[in-house]
Amino acid sequence: MPTYLKRATPQPATVTGEIRDTVARILDDVERDGESAVRRWSERLDGWSPASFRVGDAERDAVGDRIDPELRGHIDDAIAQVRGFATAQRRTLVDLEVETLPGITLGHRHIPIGNVGSYSPGGRYPLVASSIMTVAVPKVAGVGRVAACAPPREEGGMHPPQLYAMHASGADEIYCFGGVQALAAMVFGIDGLEPVDLVVGPGNAYVAEAKRQVFGPVGIDLVAGPSEILVLADASADSELVAADLLGQAEHGPTSPAVLVTDSEEFAQAVVAAVDRWLETWPTADVAGAAWRDFGEVVVCGDHAEMAAVSDAYAPEHLEVQTRDDAWFEGALTNYGSLFVGPRATVAYGDKAIGVNHVLPTGRAARYTGGLWVGKFLKTLTFQRLTDEGVGRISPVVAAICDAEHMDGHAITARLRLDRLIGQVPA
Repeated sequence: MPTYLKRATPQPATVTGEIRDTVARILDDVERDGESAVRRWSERLDGWSPASFRVGDAERDAVGDRIDPELRGHIDDAIAQVRGFATAQRRTLVDLEVETLPGITLGHRHIPIGNVGSYSPGGRYPLVASSIMTVAVPKVAGVGRVAACAPPREEGGMHPPQLYAMHASGADEIYCFGGVQALAAMVFGIDGLEPVDLVVGPGNAYVAEAKRQVFGPVGIDLVAGPSEILVLADASADSELVAADLLGQAEHGPTSPAVLVTDSEEFAQAVVAAVDRWLETWPTADVAGAAWRDFGEVVVCGDHAEMAAVSDAYAPEHLEVQTRDDAWFEGALTNYGSLFVGPRATVAYGDKAIGVNHVLPTGRAARYTGGLWVGKFLKTLTFQRLTDEGVGRISPVVAAICDAEHMDGHAITARLRLDRLIGQVPA
């Protein structure tokens, strides 16, 4: 049985009645009053009420000159990596047409979603990478219209690198507003912003709850909670590196879980000591330290097999493997949002620029779903086509099943076709 050298402090539910009620109120206001409600909530929550929430073409075209040329080049490089991987993924999704029985042809087509809303957070951290991953990927999928948005910053307007990332990634429309009111504007539509069919992107607890509440009338990628990391490491790993990776992800927020799973108590103690040393100089120690204190866990297992079982039970968003047998873990693990294999890989690479998407399942949702990818922006639609031979083959089967289900109307539609086919044959 695994033992815990450190356990997370029990916490109350993250989605409170206050969050649910506030979200419902904002959604109702925007659905009823449109842009005037968006403006009221934007002014109240963000102190932001511009003449137009839409970012104009002139501002879009000029934003590249407002950021450091070296940073602009790095953003372009990240866009190229994300597009490249999404393009490779798209090539694996092929249309299908197959004759399953004589005269019966079945198949599917991958059709892009028509309209996508991309939300990028801009609160504690203006996530430039989110602006790339939720705009460039649907454009690779063939989505005709991507409307992107992010909240204003203290200096007024959107964070310039974030705006540049949206623009360079191919956003068709860009809006500067955030929070629940932004989700509502994209879902219900406001003046000049037509409703979307799917909303994607990370956000705080209010944004996540808004996505939960609007699901159905529109699609969503997933409902994500606080960002997570789990590191599987044995005594062969570098304790300083593992500690840094735990804190690096914990800086997302004070409720971000950071978990170490190992088969060596001595190594576990070394990582805990390294975390304490790092926190003396860690630039975001106020956030990462709180997350480690309240949500950090250290689990000691008997062997690699038990480590893998514990990890799969956690089903973490980000999973790093730093062991003497990384290849074995790569083949054995089944529940994670994204996997980072070996000491050279780190969550930051995947989060920012290496090409994989960083919109990933949290809260053990990796047990049943993966993260955002090019396939999320495609509908796989099936079709069927029959000849007379196919009708003769399948109608008796369908009619008999309909009879057994007491679905008499369905049975009639099947037998009518068979009767008409038989009627074509000379007596």
